[in-house]
Amino acid sequence: MGEGPCVRVPLYLQPRLEPPLASLLDDPPFLHLLVDALGSPLNVLLPDRIPENAERFRAVYRKHHLTGRVFFACKANRSSALVRRLAATDPAEVGIDVASLGELQHALGAGFTPGRVMATGPKTPELLWLAARAGAAVNVDSHTELEQLADLVRKYGLPRVEVLLRLSEFGTSEAGTGVRVLSRRSRFGSPAGEVSTLLDAVERHRDAVELIGIAYHLDTTGLAEKAVALERCVMVMDECHARGLAPRVIDIGGGFGVGYVADAGQWERYTTELTNAVLGTRPALTWQGHGYGLRNEGGTLRGALGLYPAHRPAAGPGYLDELLSLPAPSLGRPLGTLLLEHLYDLYTEPGRALVDQCGLTLARVLDVRPTGTGSGDHLVRLGLNAGDVSLEEHGVLVDPVLLPRTEDGDQGEGGPVGVHLVGNLCLEGDLITRRTVFLPRLPRVGDLLAFANTAGYAMDFHAHSAQRQPVARTVAVLRDGGSWRWCLDDEYWPITHQGGPVL
Repeated sequence: MGEGPCVRVPLYLQPRLEPPLASLLDDPPFLHLLVDALGSPLNVLLPDRIPENAERFRAVYRKHHLTGRVFFACKANRSSALVRRLAATDPAEVGIDVASLGELQHALGAGFTPGRVMATGPKTPELLWLAARAGAAVNVDSHTELEQLADLVRKYGLPRVEVLLRLSEFGTSEAGTGVRVLSRRSRFGSPAGEVSTLLDAVERHRDAVELIGIAYHLDTTGLAEKAVALERCVMVMDECHARGLAPRVIDIGGGFGVGYVADAGQWERYTTELTNAVLGTRPALTWQGHGYGLRNEGGTLRGALGLYPAHRPAAGPGYLDELLSLPAPSLGRPLGTLLLEHLYDLYTEPGRALVDQCGLTLARVLDVRPTGTGSGDHLVRLGLNAGDVSLEEHGVLVDPVLLPRTEDGDQGEGGPVGVHLVGNLCLEGDLITRRTVFLPRLPRVGDLLAFANTAGYAMDFHAHSAQRQPVARTVAVLRDGGSWRWCLDDEYWPITHQGGPVL
């Protein structure tokens, strides 16, 4: 006889958990009380973790003897608590990167002084005006944007604005291995080949703008590609100084990554078995055979795996350290050394990496029923939808943590068990995860599933109120001795720990 579903070997992708997030998940009664009071879904943030993450980045700066500032790309999360907590850190070392008028207003209202603010991303005239009026720096994406900013400064008698020129399309370079590295195109920044025209414009508008640096942002995890861009920025800085300009900053953007899955072996095994499932050499691992970008064409594997590398041996500060230690493709010296030799300040713009381990999303289990496919799997309907926890929207696969309601040891039927997590919308496509998730036991109605490490883009970036379903409330929690203290996100300030409810 063939193997039945009861002996199927589960494929886990267990989350990487660090303090204080791990401690919070060890307190299910507290989390159940929060959801009982505030509803499902619920976002829970740990604001005290974000300055710790910033300090880890600053430690890499110190290791390479570099000065500069870490800017939080706040588009990663809408929280007030995270921004207010970061505003209370050392102003010389930590700033904020805003990408909309609303984010700029939020940052200023949260306590960031204008000198710690940098405006990036697509910019409206209103954003440019307020940035100039307040005294924030502007990371300029195009010749047109530079002209528009200069016109606003003159028309409204605004102070001279500090600007960085963001470049893209750095061409090719021979890496140290002799492999040619091609820089991909980006919708952000001007092609590096147009730098002379941009500098002409900067010189023409010296009365309105002051060039303080050169920048890039690449949507890639490839170290070699970023090394090409950083080295080229150093060369552009030389051209600036030859013109009599005096920029002092190189801004290398974000994209430092986060490790979501704790175990490399689990990640490698899952991606291998997913490939086998797409080829049909093992049972499907996903709802209706979804391949995450892979497909089977006559027994041949086609396509590309569209998943975030959920296990990363070097992520966040570790990734930055690797980049700065990498030899420059043409000049040969480590990139950090290159910056140090020129006495350039380094700007970074981590978003996801700066809110790593800063929060989780909770969802109540509303219904549990067999799929009826004979696999032994179950459908688990949750009190949230795919917009409330958009891990898969960003290609992130990681298991939720089951938090049973019961405290008497009777925690549901034995496991492990395979489940498909579905949301609360009346849509076939409202799947929380397309893959079969293995839980240690079958959940029961009233249990909670905790999706860990959702603060970076997965918590509220895609949240909506379709079908009048509630959008998740957000709370900030702080450790208070052996208990947890909490408040609504909008009511948190860095002095909140002096009061507020304790549970």
